[in-house]
Amino acid sequence: MAKLIECIPNISEGVNMELVERMLKVVTDEGVRLLNHSSDPKHNRSVITFVGTPEQVEEAAVALAKAAAKEIDLTKHTGEHPRMGALDVCPFVPIKEVTIEETKEVALRVAERIAKEADVPVFLYEESASAPHRRNLPKIRNDVQFEGMAEKVLLDDWHPDFGGNRIHPTAGVTAVGVRAPLVAYNINLSTDDVSIAKRIANVIREAKGGFKCVKAMGFGVEVDGKQVAQVSINMTDFTQTPLYRVFETVKMEAERYGVHVIGSEIVGLTPMNALIDSAMYYLKLENREGHDTYFDKNGQVLENYLM
Repeated sequence: MAKLIECIPNISEGVNMELVERMLKVVTDEGVRLLNHSSDPKHNRSVITFVGTPEQVEEAAVALAKAAAKEIDLTKHTGEHPRMGALDVCPFVPIKEVTIEETKEVALRVAERIAKEADVPVFLYEESASAPHRRNLPKIRNDVQFEGMAEKVLLDDWHPDFGGNRIHPTAGVTAVGVRAPLVAYNINLSTDDVSIAKRIANVIREAKGGFKCVKAMGFGVEVDGKQVAQVSINMTDFTQTPLYRVFETVKMEAERYGVHVIGSEIVGLTPMNALIDSAMYYLKLENREGHDTYFDKNGQVLENYLM
């Protein structure tokens, strides 16, 4: 059985769809399978998801980095989502018949090649991080973004892992790493007051003492022609903190400010068990090992027998 790795690059373009389509073609030309892509004009960002053999995903990621560096100019880029590179982040996830260590080897090769072939310096993060303080992407990017990165990379603790203590003048820097499957989950509120979303984000995010493996920010977004505040969440390990727990906490915190949740969305692909866990919670399904009258999420899901 072929080894499969998933790659979920984020590029700093979500408005010019012709450019996004060119980026998608660059990826698929390397033989990988494109699973999903989504673009957000307000964030000015696109998320691409593809899967392939280690060799295929390596070539596709490097080709995308080179194309993004050539076509995306961050000196002209504006958007609500934090960013530091044209190819802002390039995570790899082991999917089938491949280990974390093998995936880390792919990530290291990609990082070194991006620095050499695209002339874009690279930070390693998450499981590939070269130091503990570099594991968390916001620690690398969010405090300065592209505009302040040229000064940050001169600091002793923040030299890029590849490419020298500099940034590409228009493509910035890129973060490459290996991580577990991530759930990108957004919750929309019945208000346009972004400060409420930011306060709620601080309650649930791990960095502020909230839930383990939860990263969150507050944004203003447009939903059905109306401006609303959004709690934008990255759940880096749903087995540590399930979706329903985050949703219920956001709902409870929103009530403190006299607002309520009007909807939520999942961006890109998500593991099936993350959704099944939430279904079990809200349907009050019980899962007791060794008792066939209770729900078995591994044995009673039809699609598991069709894969």
